[in-house]
Amino acid sequence: MRWILLFFSRSFLIRMSLFIQPILRLYFRGTKFIDPIDDSEYRKFLPYGYGKALRPNALCPGTLSLERHRLLWLYLERETTFLKQELKVLHVAPEQVFYRKFKLFKHWNYTTTDLYSPLADVIADISNLPFQEDQYDLILCNHVLEHIPDDLKAMAELYRVLKKGGTLIAQVPLDENLKKTFEDKSIIDPKARAKVFGQYDHVRIYGQDYFTRLESVGFSPNIVQPQNSLTKEEIKKFALSLAEVIPVMIK
Repeated sequence: MRWILLFFSRSFLIRMSLFIQPILRLYFRGTKFIDPIDDSEYRKFLPYGYGKALRPNALCPGTLSLERHRLLWLYLERETTFLKQELKVLHVAPEQVFYRKFKLFKHWNYTTTDLYSPLADVIADISNLPFQEDQYDLILCNHVLEHIPDDLKAMAELYRVLKKGGTLIAQVPLDENLKKTFEDKSIIDPKARAKVFGQYDHVRIYGQDYFTRLESVGFSPNIVQPQNSLTKEEIKKFALSLAEVIPVMIK
């Protein structure tokens, strides 16, 4: 019953956002900000965050993209050929802003998966994926692993289903001031998790050892910061975070 209620509530929210987004796009249209994902322009972006930690100019009202989505798109578009290649792609917990674009790609064999999302083609637990080994050229799994109790098992599953030489892009909230990832499995109350981990459904705060954890299951990690190749004007126009990194993992 809980799964059904959650499914329909998320479906309802997605349908509502599809109705509201064009209205917001018109209301906030302007020239101060640009969402590079679809080149739409706005007079302002909206604040976004949990609790009192609201970030100004974070959420694009017309596409609902956040800083991390816009940065990832710029990386994919400007620094890779992924968007133009014929690829077999797995998208874990698909973000709506990307799902709507990637579903239209005729040159991608594109599959989405999640335990609850109505956007998922395959309902599955990331810690026990129902796919054969060496299946995918590219896996997108962004802001997912911080929700998973056994993240090393999930990382191993992602490694298993990725082709040799394939790429995993796995963004997470990363605290660079932490040398070691902080987690406490005794914290299960949503309010306590929000206070300790920053969000009610997070189970850890990743530190500098995030890349070591991925390395431990076989990945060769790379840290990419597309901001370094952007102008100050572009960073401001796209409303990007200077601190965000894109973890790019190779099998």
